[in-house]
Amino acid sequence: MYNDRIYLTPQDILEKEFKIDARGYRPQEVDKFLDMVIRDYTEYISTIKKLEKNIKDLTEDNSKLKQEIRSLNEELEFKKTNESNTHNLTNVDLLKRISQLEKVVYGKEEE
Repeated sequence: MYNDRIYLTPQDILEKEFKIDARGYRPQEVDKFLDMVIRDYTEYISTIKKLEKNIKDLTEDNSKLKQEIRSLNEELEFKKTNESNTHNLTNVDLLKRISQLEKVVYGKEEE
């Protein structure tokens, strides 16, 4: 996902060789700075991978919860059409359950 926009890897930075000029920079300072850049790149890549995994997990959870809401809504509609035939769940119970699921899906706090 992010790989097509990043040109350097930590390994590219580590292996980069610069020509030494008479009036060039101190190689030790350049190496020290590049080591810091490598650490940052490594941390950024790790963070991005964790966030991508979190997005994937949350998307899957969201899909499951939406499916459960659809299922409960279908069950509620069925109950409405067959009011004379009462089972263990009442319409009020279903509405409460749907409300709780919607709070979870849409991130609302329980009141």
